[in-house]
Amino acid sequence: MNTLRVYYMHHACAVQLNFVWTAISFVIFDFFQTELSQNLQQLSEKARTTTEFIQRLKQMSEKLNGECEELERQVDARCDALIRSIERRRQWLIDAVRQDKEIKQRSLKDHVTSCTCKLQKTTSLLQFCIEALKENDPVSFLQVGSMLIARVSNTDMTWHKDVLPSPRSYHQLDLTLDDNTVLKAIEHMNFIQMKTPSAALIIAEECSAENNSVTIAWQPPVSSYVEGYVLELDDGNGGDFREVYCGTETICTVDGLHFNCTYNARVKAFNSAGEGEYSEVIGLQTSEVAWFTFDPCLSSPELCFTPDNMTVTCEGFEHRVALGSVGFSRGVHYWEFTIDRYDADTDPSFGVARLDVSKEEMLGKDESGWSMYIDKQRSWFMHCRSHEQRCEGGIQVGSTVGVLLDLNKHQLSFFVNDEPQGPVAFNGLYGVFYPAVSVNRGVAVTLHTALDAPSDIEDC
Repeated sequence: MNTLRVYYMHHACAVQLNFVWTAISFVIFDFFQTELSQNLQQLSEKARTTTEFIQRLKQMSEKLNGECEELERQVDARCDALIRSIERRRQWLIDAVRQDKEIKQRSLKDHVTSCTCKLQKTTSLLQFCIEALKENDPVSFLQVGSMLIARVSNTDMTWHKDVLPSPRSYHQLDLTLDDNTVLKAIEHMNFIQMKTPSAALIIAEECSAENNSVTIAWQPPVSSYVEGYVLELDDGNGGDFREVYCGTETICTVDGLHFNCTYNARVKAFNSAGEGEYSEVIGLQTSEVAWFTFDPCLSSPELCFTPDNMTVTCEGFEHRVALGSVGFSRGVHYWEFTIDRYDADTDPSFGVARLDVSKEEMLGKDESGWSMYIDKQRSWFMHCRSHEQRCEGGIQVGSTVGVLLDLNKHQLSFFVNDEPQGPVAFNGLYGVFYPAVSVNRGVAVTLHTALDAPSDIEDC
């Protein structure tokens, strides 16, 4: 009984172990199957990637063949161009040789003609002298003897001068072809790896702003082939950049900017392969107030200026216009004139003008001038020959006349001896305006700039 029980127990254990092993086998099978599937998937992905890479390599090979063919065509075309250039130069050199040969031949021909003429004259003289020596009559011989001796002696003395060639050689060409430079250039002709330049570097310590101009300096990018540079500035008010210079220099000064503005500048290099990255941006501040002088080149030629171009006079009786050296289109600007001489019954005119203002009449008489003309007792505002706003109070020697150009409000106002001369003279001023004055005989005024603007004038 016990033996049977043991048998059944062993049998049950065997069945249970067989079941466990079967379960473990399925688990191991699933594990290896999953592992194998994952490995197969990874290997398949690598095979697919490799196939795509091989396709790209084949495409690159085709592209390389195309680029090689294109480069061969370029080399062939450029070498043909060089050959054509050499052919043209060869023809020019041959023409130069032939031209020099013709010059030499003409000189030789002229020399032969001269020597032949000299020889003919000498032969004639010799024959005449031989005939004279045959003369038996002493008296007759003495009549021509001294003259013949002088002629023979003179001919003998000038023989080398008239017959022998000059120091210049006629029998050879003074030309030697110098082809060493060209041969060396051809030997050194080779390929270069053309890449777009890296970013240029602005040299901050060499950049500056003065009055209404800025100077920007930069250095070439390291290890880059550069054919030129492009310099860009914004509008001084945070606007878009615009190109102001394109060339090979590494320093540039930009004039005619607005006063009291910060201009941002950047530069980039370029070559045949393309444009490089922009440099870092540098900001430069123009002057808060403007200093300037009279500009004789923009003014009437009949005016006289001191060496510093700050004082102007006129010898004629007719008014002539002088313009300042700076034009304004934005901001608030103020300058003054000192009356240095005023010994005539006349009325100088002060104000602003466009560049095309008439220089041969009083400022304000045409459409390009806005002015206040003033005498010893009163003043008027004038534009397009229209007189307005008579104001009491005049000028004398030592008086100052101030001009306030407010282009933020687009207004023009005047001061006499630091006091407003009437209300705002003109409104609606848009564009570029130059400081201006017109004077005639008996008046001298001196310009003063870089002044702070006075307080605003009340609109009328």
